[in-house]
Amino acid sequence: MKLNEIKDNEGALPSKKRLGRGIGSGKGKTGGRGVKGQKARSGVAINGFEGGQMPIYRRLPKRGFNNIFAAEYVTVSVGRIQAAIDAKKLDAKKTIDAAALVAAGVLRRAKDGVRVLSDGELKAKVELEVSGISKAAAEKIEKAGGSVKILGEAAAE
Repeated sequence: MKLNEIKDNEGALPSKKRLGRGIGSGKGKTGGRGVKGQKARSGVAINGFEGGQMPIYRRLPKRGFNNIFAAEYVTVSVGRIQAAIDAKKLDAKKTIDAAALVAAGVLRRAKDGVRVLSDGELKAKVELEVSGISKAAAEKIEKAGGSVKILGEAAAE
């Protein structure tokens, strides 16, 4: 084998579509762009433009409300916590809080707090410090002999 004999496998590099190379190519003359007008030119970005008519996103009224001060919680299931304990990523003897969950790789980031949901089973006795928890998840943790401390609860009372 010589250097000039080296080539890719068949189909590894699909050949580029060659536009405007004559009528026999099937993509000649206008190169698949149709004819005339703004869209036949290059560099067209007219999303939502309706030819001068008032666009639909401006004709329709605004709806709803987005509270910029709302707390954004990250959810984690009881089953995920148990899986992390089984994988020796979390220590069940220590208090499990948002920082511990992030350090264990269970969560990517804590955002404004962690809320525990009841999906899955819990065998380990754990002590949780979280921003929120569902009733079913709290029951599962207490049934396993653990306890839950909800952060910011004293300020709410």
